[in-house]
Amino acid sequence: MRRTETIMIKLACRIAGSGWHVPARIVTNAEVAQRCNVDPDWILQNNGVKQRHWVTTETSSQLGAAAARKALAQAQLDASEIDLIINASGTQEQSIPDGGALLQRELGLGKSGIPAFSIHLTCMSFLRAFQIAATLLDSGQQQRILIVSADIASVALNFAEPESASLLGDAAAAVVLVADPTRTSGLIAHQFATYSRGATSTEVRGGGTRLHPNLATTKPEDNLFHMEGPKVLRLVATYLPKFLSTLNPALTTGLAEYDLVVPHQASKVGLRLAEHFDWPPAQVVNILADYGNCVAASIPLALAIAMDRQQLTAGQQALLIGTGAGLSIGAVGYRHG
Repeated sequence: MRRTETIMIKLACRIAGSGWHVPARIVTNAEVAQRCNVDPDWILQNNGVKQRHWVTTETSSQLGAAAARKALAQAQLDASEIDLIINASGTQEQSIPDGGALLQRELGLGKSGIPAFSIHLTCMSFLRAFQIAATLLDSGQQQRILIVSADIASVALNFAEPESASLLGDAAAAVVLVADPTRTSGLIAHQFATYSRGATSTEVRGGGTRLHPNLATTKPEDNLFHMEGPKVLRLVATYLPKFLSTLNPALTTGLAEYDLVVPHQASKVGLRLAEHFDWPPAQVVNILADYGNCVAASIPLALAIAMDRQQLTAGQQALLIGTGAGLSIGAVGYRHG
């Protein structure tokens, strides 16, 4: 619905274009179940996933560039017209150089000098990038910013842990944010919190300096994704009500001023947390069955698909919210102009 009441825009910006891209390879529950030694019905019943996309030869920067080109086309902009590129991915193509540089190169901008860098907050990377980009646009420091989240989770799956191995998929999504001098669109709210008591509940222990591949103490399983789902859910259930109450007390008993919720596609149980706050299912974007949990790409993927479906139109407001490893919780309230 189009709102007529006055809404305070805290950080003015506008999504001028969005785009998404997934690998061509579709992986069924039957295939995953065989590798995890579980029944295919178990995956659907426990995780709510029917299929997911996994890469074959694609790289993160290739996935991200494909999504970015679609967002740029929708915004009617050439890549060279972007002022800043933010890579907001939960997985990285390589340790060095930064993923922002790899994405810039894949877009054919290797000689452009356009600044590019990464923001890494695991599954909340896109939300933090959105807030930072909005700050830069609102202050006049930038005019056009490209945010890209591209994640390849399939490379680090632990098939001895079927709960997570059957949940994760690969995808990329992008948005072009532009300045809005009319201040009719932008962020109406934003909030982040981290509770590091949950740091070991969702992790890939290897890959850094503590368990580097060259160290004799590093085990192969250290480089695989590990998640203790029940522990994570208990932490989320503990902290999310307070988080929402601080963001807007009305969100604990309904959607308040929001027309749409775009959540991180964490899991079937994770998405059902919306029921505890009386958020109408029809207003909560749920793409989990077809794409699984795509790490940081989950929220912008759900947002781009919702915008393609006209679920978010001018004058409406969306709550983008989720949790990530850490444990981190993030939310951005966006009014679309």
